[in-house]
Amino acid sequence: MSSSQLFKDAQQVLVGGVNSPVRAFKSVGGTPVFIKSGNGAYVTTEDGHQLIDYIGAFGPHILGHSHPTILSALRDAMDLGLSFGAPTEAETILAHKVQKAFPSIEQIRFVNSGTEACMGALRLARGFTKRDIVLKFSGCYHGHSDSLLVAAGSGNLTFGQLDSAGVPHSFVEHTAVLEFNDSEAVRQFFSEFGDHTAAVIVEPVVGNMGVVLPELGFLHTLRQVCTQYGAVLIFDEVMTGFRVSSGGAQQLYSITPDLTCLGKIIGGGLPCGAFGGRKDIMAFLSPNGPVYQAGTLSGNPLVMAAGIAMLGLLSDPAIYSRLEQRSHALEVGINQASLATKVPVSVNRVGSMISMFFTDTPVTNLASAQTSNTQRFAKFHSYLLDSHVMIPPSQFEAWFVSHAHSDEDITRTVDAIHHFCETVSS
Repeated sequence: MSSSQLFKDAQQVLVGGVNSPVRAFKSVGGTPVFIKSGNGAYVTTEDGHQLIDYIGAFGPHILGHSHPTILSALRDAMDLGLSFGAPTEAETILAHKVQKAFPSIEQIRFVNSGTEACMGALRLARGFTKRDIVLKFSGCYHGHSDSLLVAAGSGNLTFGQLDSAGVPHSFVEHTAVLEFNDSEAVRQFFSEFGDHTAAVIVEPVVGNMGVVLPELGFLHTLRQVCTQYGAVLIFDEVMTGFRVSSGGAQQLYSITPDLTCLGKIIGGGLPCGAFGGRKDIMAFLSPNGPVYQAGTLSGNPLVMAAGIAMLGLLSDPAIYSRLEQRSHALEVGINQASLATKVPVSVNRVGSMISMFFTDTPVTNLASAQTSNTQRFAKFHSYLLDSHVMIPPSQFEAWFVSHAHSDEDITRTVDAIHHFCETVSS
């Protein structure tokens, strides 16, 4: 069956025909492509097209699809059983591997998703500090738990402005929102609310409004005020962990958070998340402390096996050198296409995360990201698909380069981008 036929059938039984909203192509139009298989840097659609993939399941396939070492580890684990609801040695082995890469994580708790990791970290921070207020930043996404579905308002500071139906206002009244990269607003916020603030949660490199980099001093300001007022600094490294460097954004920017949320890569492409950090904070988590968290499938042996294999492979520094080379080439190619055709583009990249915004405004926060021409992006997305290149179906999602992408893949992608820009400028 074709993707269009499959989507028509899916809409009869799945809400919107999908199990996660961005997959429905609402912001780019057209019919979602249904994937049949993936191998290396490519996915093959049910229509029989092979596409160069820059989604990579939104980040975890840093080595490409169906890496043989990870598949072998999964086969071995399956022979032993699928799930036990009891401890296995693999959980400890993977924890040690994570800890080696992230020294700030003195103890860790594995969960099943990034959403669950962030939810657990915030509950723990509130239990540890015995405070209620949490500060987040507009455009940063930390999963779909109720207390984090808060929108930024028109003012400098917003408390409890709902971003989804079905969430009682009381669930978000203690969640504050500021603009990303506004250090002065952070200092003002803490001067007023610091003694009542449990935590600051942030994507140190944002991936959920497209890639947005922290400006000089911003992350240092967060560390400073959290230390001064006794709040817990939480880095949501679900995307950036093991992606922007082997030790995540905290290694890249030399900032030590109190708690870190991980996901995506640490499960080798299977559903996984984790949160961990300072031992004195983690001691408040059950069964040792009063903050409750549990999960029947947490530490699932298949996920742990895939994660152990993945992190073992990522211990080779040459992988990150190759990722940087390929990602840099893509960034340069996009900028050259923009200059040659005079089509305004703003490119943000950190490591193998990259975004291309159709705007001449530097993108430093959500407001500047929203200056991008989304109608042009929709046409761009369709053009790339026709050119057998797959990027996320939203202007406000990161692209992910994998170790499996070749020089030829990057060249083909840049050529397609250049040709699109030529159609715009002609």
